[in-house]
Amino acid sequence: MTTVAPENITDTPPPPLQEGRLYAFFFDVDGTLAALQAEPDAVSIPLIVRDRLLALSQATDGALALVSGRPIAQLDALSAPHRFPLAGVHGAERRDAESQLHRVTLSEKVVTPLQNMLQQGMSAMQGTLLEAKGMAFALHYRQAPAFEHQVLALAESAVEKFPGLQLQPGKCVVEIKPQGTDKGAAIQAFMQELPFKGRIPVFVGDDLTDEKGFLAVNAMQGISVKVGEGAGHAHYRLNDVADVYDWLEQLLSQIKHNNVGKGSRL
Repeated sequence: MTTVAPENITDTPPPPLQEGRLYAFFFDVDGTLAALQAEPDAVSIPLIVRDRLLALSQATDGALALVSGRPIAQLDALSAPHRFPLAGVHGAERRDAESQLHRVTLSEKVVTPLQNMLQQGMSAMQGTLLEAKGMAFALHYRQAPAFEHQVLALAESAVEKFPGLQLQPGKCVVEIKPQGTDKGAAIQAFMQELPFKGRIPVFVGDDLTDEKGFLAVNAMQGISVKVGEGAGHAHYRLNDVADVYDWLEQLLSQIKHNNVGKGSRL
């Protein structure tokens, strides 16, 4: 489980981008680009925000990726009609800027009995939801918070029974995923490839699942931004999803100003 360090985060918003520096942007989705909903399928990213992401991607020569716990197929649907590099299921699957897919898989000998075990356990807890992602499972209890400890116990017993898996707690959810996959590793992988390579990474996220991403970006002397309340490893803060939208608009205004008559790129 990821620990957090309260002394690292401030209430300072992210700083203005430095003219002449090259940046790469990474965004979580749920709770960052999209407001949290009771049901995962009810989440959406407003079209104007998707368009701002496209404009930012174009201004950085494509150095923008979404990094999420959702599968890539869902991320494509949420960001349509645009297409971005993506890391889904906390990095267990990743589509790079060349559209090459990198995926960690689980054996059917693990997936089938694991899913059966989780379905049986979750069915006894009314209001909970099991989300199967192929190589990972999300156990949601947002609509049944009284079952938090039982859901966590079920997830822990599953990890004990099936080697090679690990837990990833989040907001009213605990996920079971392959070991060695996290958002920090996904960002590091992107940063070794063009068009991300050689740029300053900027990562915006809101949840425990984003802490490894903050640590990775901090280690690269980048800009880490937490959305919402709470401690964490991020160095800057935006209050909510609406603030993320406003910040994106400010970034684009800054880019437009910097590019006028200069031809500079961020």
